[in-house]
Amino acid sequence: MPMMMLRGNESTAYAAKLARVKVIPAYPITPSTLFPEKISELIANGEMEAEFLPVESEHSALSAAIGAAATGVRAMTATASQGLALMHEVLFIASGMRMPIVMAIGNRALSAPVNIWADQQDTIAERDSGWIQFYAETNQEALDLTLIAFKVAENDKVLLPAMMGMDAFVLTHTMEPVNVPEQQDVDEFLGEKKINYPVLDPEKPATFGAFVFPEHYMDIRYSQFIAMEHARSVIDDVFNEFEKKFGRRYSKVSGFMVDDAEIVFVTMGSMTGTARETVRKLREKGEKVGLVKITVYRPFPKEEIVSLTKNAKVVAVVDRNISPGFAGAIFTETVASYNNEKKRPKIIDFIMGLGGRDVKIENYEQVYNLAKAALRGKFKEINWIDVDEEAVKEVEGTL
Repeated sequence: MPMMMLRGNESTAYAAKLARVKVIPAYPITPSTLFPEKISELIANGEMEAEFLPVESEHSALSAAIGAAATGVRAMTATASQGLALMHEVLFIASGMRMPIVMAIGNRALSAPVNIWADQQDTIAERDSGWIQFYAETNQEALDLTLIAFKVAENDKVLLPAMMGMDAFVLTHTMEPVNVPEQQDVDEFLGEKKINYPVLDPEKPATFGAFVFPEHYMDIRYSQFIAMEHARSVIDDVFNEFEKKFGRRYSKVSGFMVDDAEIVFVTMGSMTGTARETVRKLREKGEKVGLVKITVYRPFPKEEIVSLTKNAKVVAVVDRNISPGFAGAIFTETVASYNNEKKRPKIIDFIMGLGGRDVKIENYEQVYNLAKAALRGKFKEINWIDVDEEAVKEVEGTL
């Protein structure tokens, strides 16, 4: 496999090429603009045989992807933040129509105020839309998870769209060495898209996205729920198949030094690397700390998280998102995962890195110290890390 220096957006563009995607509708938005730019370059150079559709908005981009997928071809697009929010209506349409579209997201903060840097609020805000959600730690993962997303989404037991998130600028615009698979290997891994569902065909007219009365709507939503449950085992199978083919191992949730850990960090996305380095440093000092990394957020890997954290005394969830009025999404779902467990650790939420604020080792050390204090019974359920309290007071004073 050739090694290339690629930005995260370029990794997903090469994944689209390798997956032989036939239709790519897109509207440029920072930090995802490099994806359609690279796609148009690959098509113009004759390296990729596909139809690139520059559209007038993100709403139109996903609508066009639905139309393409409805004909039975592979379709993909990319967006970020406000663009994903503009797609909100269409996200539900894509999943309700069971269209196995794949979308690369440059995870970026939502306005207001206007911010183009990284956090995961945009995709977390769409967790209920019926899309499978993967999150990349590196640009290699961005390429691999995009390919994996196609194979999972197109599985007959699933047939749901999938999005792959990568943190803005930290991954989307930063160059890293990436192993780009050979086309033949990807062809063997993905195969041609199977069409075991009705498609748009003038010879066989059909209705798509029809009006549905209450007696049927709930059943359709239930079928989506069942499909997402099926995705759990399908994702595991595809991860195993990918490892056999390309030698890189993925899992919905992975643990690092968790076996004897009293305190376990839970992270998702690019800030996992900093957490891992912090764990190494603390281990050198004799501290019993570990790390759990989430790669698949939807379907939420509740059993795997419980399995990896149940022996800890404190679970420190680090959320790069916030639901004002309570806490971060990963925290609330981790707590819910322990609903039927008799033995449970103390679970604490740490809000960090919003709007692209740097996530540093000293921030994780602060998280660790607060989690260690919880061993003695001193803790707050929700903690904001690296916030300028004085600046906040000044802003509050002007309202």
